[in-house]
Formats: sequence, structure tokens, C-alpha cells
Amino acid sequence: MRSVSRLAALLLLACVALPAVARPALVDAARAQIGVTVRYDPAYIRLSYPGGDVPDDRGVCTDVVVRALRTQGLDLQQAIHEDMRSAFAAYPRDWGADAPDRNIDHRRVPNQMRWFERQGWQRAIGQRAADFRPGDIVAWRLRSGQLHIGIVSDRRSAAGTPLILHNIARGTREDDLLFDHTIIGHYRPTRPLARVAR
Repeated sequence: MRSVSRLAALLLLACVALPAVARPALVDAARAQIGVTVRYDPAYIRLSYPGGDVPDDRGVCTDVVVRALRTQGLDLQQAIHEDMRSAFAAYPRDWGADAPDRNIDHRRVPNQMRWFERQGWQRAIGQRAADFRPGDIVAWRLRSGQLHIGIVSDRRSAAGTPLILHNIARGTREDDLLFDHTIIGHYRPTRPLARVAR
């Protein structure tokens, strides 16, 4: 009986001594958008600059990423616009634009992907749940051909797959969809984020 009590006490001490796994602030920032951003709205809107945003109750998948990164001191609107001004040819020309547009460029998945690559955030596209960490950013090609992007959560499905914080037609949500579509990009933001923008 004494050995069982001793073992229980040792286990308790071991548990107390283990450091808590810190949830990335990026996850909290994305989750805070649930119930606030309740509409999917891809409308082109003229934005203030820097720090411009569409109304909080609406947006698209890229806005989840923009808003989450902003809470960490990184304004993707400004970072992408400045990078496109200095290296426009490095970015996709899918929209026929001949110059940067600070109102929309940061809200386009291919532009976010390119900027993340140019920052050295790119990671191998994983095939297993263990390949993805909370706070990672993932991009997909949907079955429709459209592109999508979201943030990996610290929560998992019953099967152990990390959930995704994203907006795909119904406002910001936390869903099990990591492996439901073709992954085309996997990014891990560097720390501290506020010093990343060039």
C-alpha cells in the first residue's frame, strides 16, 4: 500500500513538473474571430492603409490569417504591399493587375503564399497529423479549383487530426478539414512576428 501511495505521489510530482504546452497566440487570435466574423463576403472594398480591414462581421479565408497576424504585430496588408512594390514580378499575375493594389493584394491566397515563401516560412507538405503544429498556416486547392487558407488549431478531432480555424462560406469556424482537400502550402511563422516584415 505504501509503495502504491509513493508511486502516486511521484506521478503527481512528475505531472506538476511537466511544463504546460503553450498554445500559440496566433491560434487564440484566430479563435477569437469565431462568432464575430459570421459572413463570407469577398467583395472588393477600398481600405485604409496601413491596418485596413473589412468590417469585422465579414470576410474571406485570407482575412482570418490577416486579422490573426495583426494581433501579433504583423500587418500583412502593409508587408505584402511593400514587398509587391519592390518585387512585383515575384508575385502571381492571376488577376491581370499591372501594379500592386493595397486594397486587395493581401486578401488573395496566392499572394499570401508567395509572401510566406519569401519570408522562409515554407515547410514540407505533410501527410500526417504530426507534421502540423498549432499556429501553422495551411493552403489548399478545393475540389472546385478554388484556393483556401487557414490556421492549424491546438484542438484535434476524435481521430487525432488537428482542426483548422478558417472561413469557408459561413464565417470563421473551427473544423476538421486538414486532409479533406489537396494541401498546396504549409507555412510556419517565425518568431517574433513583429520583426518579420521587410
